[in-house]
Amino acid sequence: MISFKSRDWRNVFVLATCQMLYNSGRSLLVATSPLIGYAIAPNKALATVPIFLAVAGTAAASVPASLLMRRIGRGPGFSCGSAIGVIGGLLCIWGIETEDFTSFCVGAFLFGLFSGFAQLYRFAAADVASDDFKSKSISLVLTGGLVAAFVGPELAKLGQHMVDNRPFMASYAFLVVLTLIGGIVVMAVDIPKLTQEERKVGGRGILAIMAQPVFIVATLCATVAQAVMNLLMTSTPLAMKHADHMFSSTALVIEWHIFFMYAPGFFTGTFIKRLGAIKVIAIGITIQAICILIALAGEQVIHFWAAMALLGLGWNFAFTASTNLLTEAHTAAERAKTQAATNFIIFTVVAIGAISSGGLMHAFGWTWVNLGALPLLIVSLIAALWLSAMRNRVASQ
Repeated sequence: MISFKSRDWRNVFVLATCQMLYNSGRSLLVATSPLIGYAIAPNKALATVPIFLAVAGTAAASVPASLLMRRIGRGPGFSCGSAIGVIGGLLCIWGIETEDFTSFCVGAFLFGLFSGFAQLYRFAAADVASDDFKSKSISLVLTGGLVAAFVGPELAKLGQHMVDNRPFMASYAFLVVLTLIGGIVVMAVDIPKLTQEERKVGGRGILAIMAQPVFIVATLCATVAQAVMNLLMTSTPLAMKHADHMFSSTALVIEWHIFFMYAPGFFTGTFIKRLGAIKVIAIGITIQAICILIALAGEQVIHFWAAMALLGLGWNFAFTASTNLLTEAHTAAERAKTQAATNFIIFTVVAIGAISSGGLMHAFGWTWVNLGALPLLIVSLIAALWLSAMRNRVASQ
């Protein structure tokens, strides 16, 4: 019989591998879809619509994915998501082949539905982990994106000219293969389904859970960290194109951005355990604000590189710590609906940012995209400090 400790590490390894495969495909899509959209869309302002639809798909799948896994278990549920992602990748290929923007967008949306399942990898790691290992398991699963930092953009570059007159078509064939492998690997995850008793209990209603200060702050900070990261990341390929940088430079910037998103995962869990989730959230938000200042300082490759590196680092701290904080808001019986509500909120807001980024870039430029993110960071920082002050006041009483 597998010990709890062995099961924890096995789940982390399986889920981190799936995270790597998923994020390789996602980073490939992020690096290429604005450029593909710019080339085949009927209006250049629609260039980031595929990314918007990918994020909208993530939001749309958040609730169904959680509820499906509550019924059939994590492994089979994740595999269902991968199957949808494979279909999405094939449709993207068809859209590039026929230069049909609509088909490409539908494919991106289906990949987004798969993303709604994959966003639960981090929660799945904590489902059966011990309290001491919970924060570390979340951060270690996210390190799966570390390899993806280079695999996705490099596959994008490799496939860019592999098919004559169809830029990036081969890149999406790589995306399909990665997604298919992930759907097979994830079946090895060892997370028991809820017992009949746990399903019958059900727990509190979702409104009661969402009314908790810890839920509000955890979800708000995770939402802002993800929204700001997505807004700036999806705008970067277009900003670098407008600044006349080569795609190889864009791929390099995206690679290192994603590297800094996931590399800190080896020690973020330890930071959270020592400093507390709220302090780590505040540090992450501050780093993301510094990233904006660097982005506003110039449009050389070094400016884009440094800004995106800090954006990734800040996201890791704020998002991982927010995910850890959210585990305080629910019981085992309540986790599916709590995770569904959080992910739905996060990716609905991110979708709005994604659809706005193309229009903002087209109408106002890189500067205003960055300035628009600052108020969001300030609001989330105030919320984190408010929760910290409230907890300190309760503790002192």
